[in-house]
Amino acid sequence: MKQYLNIHPDNPQPRLIKQAADIIRRGGVIAYPTDSSYALACHLGDKQALDRIRQIRRIDDKHNFTLVCRDLTEISMYAQVNNDTYRLLKSLTPGAFTFVLKATKEVPRRLQHPKRKTVGIRIPNNLVAQKILEELNEPMLTSTLILPGETEAIADPYEINQQLARVLDLVVDAGVIPYEPTTMIVWDNDFPEVVREGKGIADFIARKDEH
Repeated sequence: MKQYLNIHPDNPQPRLIKQAADIIRRGGVIAYPTDSSYALACHLGDKQALDRIRQIRRIDDKHNFTLVCRDLTEISMYAQVNNDTYRLLKSLTPGAFTFVLKATKEVPRRLQHPKRKTVGIRIPNNLVAQKILEELNEPMLTSTLILPGETEAIADPYEINQQLARVLDLVVDAGVIPYEPTTMIVWDNDFPEVVREGKGIADFIARKDEH
């Protein structure tokens, strides 16, 4: 049965958080809040749910999904993290950043960049998202809720529900979140590079067009 849960952004109700996590475990696709927008998410190992997200967004299998993690320990299971990478992640998480790092063998091949063997990872600075991940006890697979033909994610969960109720298992309403893309940092060479400027600020990292 399709669900709509009002979860308090600053004081998330544990019972509702548990319900959200249970829906993900059972193969559900949810809309949930992050620090940069609403996003779609499903269980990491569920290919069917992943395909449903692709259908909702009308994206092909070349589109890269992001792993949303709880903390740095979880990241190091799925991405190769050396001392320098760890220091960078520690200084910028949780926050509105997506890090593209070399994947470990824990990451299913279909989630890796086919040539570079990288994976996108983030730890959002959003309490509701963090509590769902805590309850789930593993990362979620996620994609920003940008619908076909649009350039921005839907900010209002009520509108998400109106448009997508029949294709989602759950809408988590934690208030309106205006869309600001994450700042994307790629580290698959010897140094990090900002390849997309967004909400997260990291002035000390070189931009892709700087030499």
